Amino acid sequence: MTDIDQQFAQAQHDVTKLPERPGNLTLLRLYALFKQASSGDVSGDKPGLTDIVGKYKYDAWAALKGTAADEAKARYVDWSNR
Repeated sequence: MTDIDQQFAQAQHDVTKLPERPGNLTLLRLYALFKQASSGDVSGDKPGLTDIVGKYKYDAWAALKGTAADEAKARYVDWSNR
């Protein structure tokens, strides 16, 4: 396991132990970075207007299209430490 993989795994654990729930924009950013790091570019159909949360998640993930997994992991680690 590489150093960034270890940091990413630790950041995932640390995020679940935060004393306060982060704001919605931070959660959305973490979600998108996690998905890009673990699954690559966005896939599947974009949710419709009736699924507002799903639409925002999809759009946030789609905005990271082309970002390398290691870059997404590094950015996730950075955001989780804010």
